[in-house]
Amino acid sequence: MKWLESAIASVSPETAARREHARLRIAALRSARAMYDGASTSHRTSGWRRVSTDANAETMGGALQRLRDQSRDMVRNNPHAPKAAAAIQNNVIGSGIIPSFLGPDGKADKDAEAAAREHLDTTALDPGGQMDFYGIQSLGVRSVFEGGEVLLRRRRRLASDGLPLPFQVQILEGDFLDSTKDGPQDNGTYAVQGVEFDKIGRRVNYWLFDEHPGGRSTYRLPQSRRVPASEIAHVYRIDRAGQVRGVPWLAPVILSLADYADYADAQRMRQKIAACFAVFEVDANGEGGGNPLLGEAATPARPALEELSPGIYERLPPGRDIKFATPPGVEGYADMSRISLREIAAGLNIPAFVLSGDLSDLNFSSGRLGFLEFQRALTAYQNNMAINQMCRTVERWFVEALAVARGIGRPIRAKWTPPRREMINPTEDIAASREAVRTGVDTPYDMVRKAGKDPEAHFAEMREAFALLDSLGIVLDCDPRRVSRAGLTQVRTENTQYPKVEE
Repeated sequence: MKWLESAIASVSPETAARREHARLRIAALRSARAMYDGASTSHRTSGWRRVSTDANAETMGGALQRLRDQSRDMVRNNPHAPKAAAAIQNNVIGSGIIPSFLGPDGKADKDAEAAAREHLDTTALDPGGQMDFYGIQSLGVRSVFEGGEVLLRRRRRLASDGLPLPFQVQILEGDFLDSTKDGPQDNGTYAVQGVEFDKIGRRVNYWLFDEHPGGRSTYRLPQSRRVPASEIAHVYRIDRAGQVRGVPWLAPVILSLADYADYADAQRMRQKIAACFAVFEVDANGEGGGNPLLGEAATPARPALEELSPGIYERLPPGRDIKFATPPGVEGYADMSRISLREIAAGLNIPAFVLSGDLSDLNFSSGRLGFLEFQRALTAYQNNMAINQMCRTVERWFVEALAVARGIGRPIRAKWTPPRREMINPTEDIAASREAVRTGVDTPYDMVRKAGKDPEAHFAEMREAFALLDSLGIVLDCDPRRVSRAGLTQVRTENTQYPKVEE
């Protein structure tokens, strides 16, 4: 081909240059592919599933439903799955993510706070009358773990229903979404597995079944209908850009959990079978003699040896012998269990000792490092999922209800405080928090929020407590206004008067 290139170059140098440039680009692309082992195609990568689908195509065709069903089966029957679910549920929500309602001036809005105590902090919020908002939060996060997603639906109520505010929150599993509603719709919108979007990508409707499609209250096919997106809080962990539906958190480890459960069950069965055969009486001479294990009757002159007990003395006739069975061992079981549980814990992004409950090989330093990493994940779940998707939506419904029912139309917003995390080393942690405040790294408000408390309510309670102590003339060594850390009386500022202790 060199003669052809030379002929082209003599007639049209520009064409020859473009052809040479194209050849160089093709060679570079081939070289680049060769640089990445993961992009190669060989017998080592023949079993890989490399597809270019988006996040929603991966859950089509009933895949999401099958994942949900298998995940719930794991939670029902595998001891480690509910342990992982409880770890996420208890650490993300705990006793609840608490709101502090602020007015336009940035200070606590007393009317909103009072309404929250009446409605959000009571079972009036739950149509079933069993949970307050914090119970709904906890059940919602557990449902997200098991089923991948959960729906909170606002149920508007009448003033005659006697509720503090005219709305309630119904919690629905992801099964209520009609996944068959997919593609262009009759009103010009577009649906993705039951979630309807307008032309600019805003969620406008959710296709919800009237009842759970797996329920048995009726014997008719479930019917779905549109519910405005303003009435729904769709809560799930977003793992990929453009992801519309949530995936169960057990999805990456379902096979590992099942394999480990089968392995552990096989080991237990192996030991049970081995324990069934303890002692064998053998006939060394081959003359018979009533071996009960072989279905032979014992002779009156020589009763059969049927059981063993401490201190037993048994005289066997000539030609008879006793053989003890050697049960199979469980070598490697502990190592296999430890490695399997670590792999499963890594797939769930939780510490292995939390999943297994085994603290035998854990020291303080490694446990603290593992829990600190777990806390970072918990913070992400709280902010990106629980607060932004669940709490903010209920906050909007709450503010709208205040305006309708009580005529409070001023701008009100909530500051959400996650539950406190237990200190691993209180002596060092409290000292570090104190220094962080003294050096200006954190504010006292930040420290109170990290403790899972409402700063406004906390400091108001401190003021009341100190006022009571002052009125009684009591000085405690924990009062920083009066006593230093060393136990010395603090210097009084000018014109400061303290009540005298009455004798």
